[in-house]
Order: sequence, then C-alpha cells, then structure tokens
Amino acid sequence: MAHSVTMFESSMDILDGIIKGLIVGVVASAPMGPVGVLIIQRTLNKGRWYGFVTGIGAALSDMLYAALLALAMGMVMPFVREHMMPLQLIGSALLFIFGIYTYRSKPSTNLPHKKNGKKGTLIQNGITGFLLTFSNPLILALFLALFARFNFVTPDKVKLGVEFVSVAIGALAWWLGLTYIINKVRTRFDEQRIWMLNHTIGVIVMVVSLMSLFFTITGKTLY
Repeated sequence: MAHSVTMFESSMDILDGIIKGLIVGVVASAPMGPVGVLIIQRTLNKGRWYGFVTGIGAALSDMLYAALLALAMGMVMPFVREHMMPLQLIGSALLFIFGIYTYRSKPSTNLPHKKNGKKGTLIQNGITGFLLTFSNPLILALFLALFARFNFVTPDKVKLGVEFVSVAIGALAWWLGLTYIINKVRTRFDEQRIWMLNHTIGVIVMVVSLMSLFFTITGKTLY
C-alpha cells in the first residue's frame, strides 16, 4: 500500500514537472520580439519549414540560457527554498512587467532588414535563429521570473530533466503551431496581425501574473 502511494506521488510529481515545463516553454517563446517576427517573415517568404527551423534554433538558445540559470539557482538552493515566497512574488511582478512590455511592443521596430532573396539552407536558418536569440540576454530575466513563479528548480534530477524536456517541447510546439497557422493565412498576415498578436499575448501574460500573485499571497496553487 505504502509503495503504491509513493508511486502515485512520484507520478504526480512528474506530471507537475511536465505541466510547468510546457507553460515555461510556451510563455518564453510566445512574445513577438525580433526572433518571433523573423520566424514569421521566413515562414511567409521562404516557407513553413524555414520558419520552423529558425524556431528550433531559438528554442536551443532558450534552453542554453535556462540551463545556465537553473545551474546558478541550484548552487544556491538553500537560499531559494528559504525565500521561496518572496521570489515567487518577484517572479509574478516581473511577469506582469514583461506582459506590459509585450503589449506595447511595436512590430515595425522588431522587423529585420529584408534579405537578398536567397533562402539559405535549413541549417543556416536554424543557426541565425539561435544567434539572434542568444544575442538577447534579457531572456534570462524572463526565465528567472518563470522559474521563481513555478518553483521550477528542484534537487530531484529526474524531475528537473523532465521539466527541461517539457520546456523544449512547449517551445517547439509553439513554433510548430505558429508557423502552421501563418502558412495557412499567409495572404492575410501583416504587421497589423503581429501587433494584435502581441496585444493578445501581453494581456494573457499580465492576467497570468496577477493570478500568480493572488495564488502566492493566498497560498493556493496555480493549477
């Protein structure tokens, strides 16, 4: 009986890690910054898979930053555990600020310069997606907010591994879905649509951050 209970708790722990990872992966990828707009442009100008491999490059860069941050937080795990509630409050506040930033982002300021018409290889497109994302260390602030909010870093190596795989799946699922939709509505997708998408994502992030703040203060869980 005790073994069954332990197995159930372990399964629920893994499920918790999967849900957290998927949320972190999607939220970190969704805002339409320079790389997001580049992915949309490549999907429209070169084709869906060119946009998607650019997203893969961006996701790999995100994972590298996330791993570095998790390693740093893991080294101060006692501090993180002792100050979990303040860190979660700070994380919720940072998420709200990020939501405002996303809401107010103007696509025209994020649009990369037009290329010379050459598609390049899929690998080249993936590498440029990686480099463009890696050149923006502000992603660390977003991951810090998400990690603190969802109590992401854990000494359990199995759960931590599951969480990171889930982050990658969440990010790739976002880019796969977005490029599919953009490819389907390519004749109707323009800067105005990107602006509307940023507004929608910004509002969602702000609402989630306020919910997180409420749940942290009341001691309830987010999901």
